[in-house]
Amino acid sequence: MLQHLPAADRHHAAPAPWLSSYFLFSFADYHDRQNVHFGPLRVFNDDNVAPQNGFPQHPHAEMEIVTLVLEGEVTHEDTLGNRTAITAGEVQRMTAGTGVAHSEMNRQDKALHLYQLWFLPSQRGLAPSYEQKELNFLSRHRNELVPLVTGQKVLEDVVYMNSNSTVYWANLDCGKEIDFKTFPIRLVFIYVKEGSLLVNGVALGPNDQARLGDESAVRIVAEKDAQFILIDLPASEANY
Repeated sequence: MLQHLPAADRHHAAPAPWLSSYFLFSFADYHDRQNVHFGPLRVFNDDNVAPQNGFPQHPHAEMEIVTLVLEGEVTHEDTLGNRTAITAGEVQRMTAGTGVAHSEMNRQDKALHLYQLWFLPSQRGLAPSYEQKELNFLSRHRNELVPLVTGQKVLEDVVYMNSNSTVYWANLDCGKEIDFKTFPIRLVFIYVKEGSLLVNGVALGPNDQARLGDESAVRIVAEKDAQFILIDLPASEANY
C-alpha cells in the first residue's frame, strides 16, 4: 500500500515575514484529522528562516524533536544549559520529556533551511536531554541509505532517540537504485528534497511524499540525481 502525496498537498504557512514553512502533518493552526501523524511521526516541517530571525524561547514536553540542517546554521539555546550552533550536515535531537524550553535562531546573514521532525516517544516521563552530531549527510555518502537518528541500538555512529524508528538520508545518482527491506508491521515514509524517484513504480518529484504500509520491500530508483529522507517506523502504537 503506497500513498503518494504531491508537493502541492503540503500546507504552506507564513505566520511571520521571516518564516516560510511547509507542514506535512497537522501543526499549529493547520488541522486535518485525517493527517495528524504517521505511526509515531507526529510533525514534519520543512522550514525556511530569513537571516537574523528565528524562533524565540518556547516550551516542549513529551516529544522527541529531531532537526536536520540543510543550508545555513541554527543557534540553539535551551533551559538545560546548551548553547550550540548546528550547521549544514549536522543532526540534533532533543528529548523534551518532562519539559524543556529552547530557542532556534538564524544569526547568520544567509537563509536557513531545515527539516524538523517530532516523534511520539517510546515512554513518557523521560528526563530532558540533548545530542548533536556532525554526520555530513548531504555530500559524504552516495547511493546508500545513511542512518542519522535511531532508537534501534544495533546501528552505530548515529544520534539516538527514544522511538522505535530510524531516520535515513540518501544521495542517489541517476539510474542507481536502493532496495529497502521492511515488514508488514512497519511503515515507511519518504520525502524528496530534490530530483525524481520511482518508489515501487510510483513517480515522486521534489517535495513529494510517499507513505507506505503493509509492504515487505521498497524499491527506490533515481530517474534524476536525487536527495531524500526515508523514515522507518512502527505501525502499531504498542511498538512506538
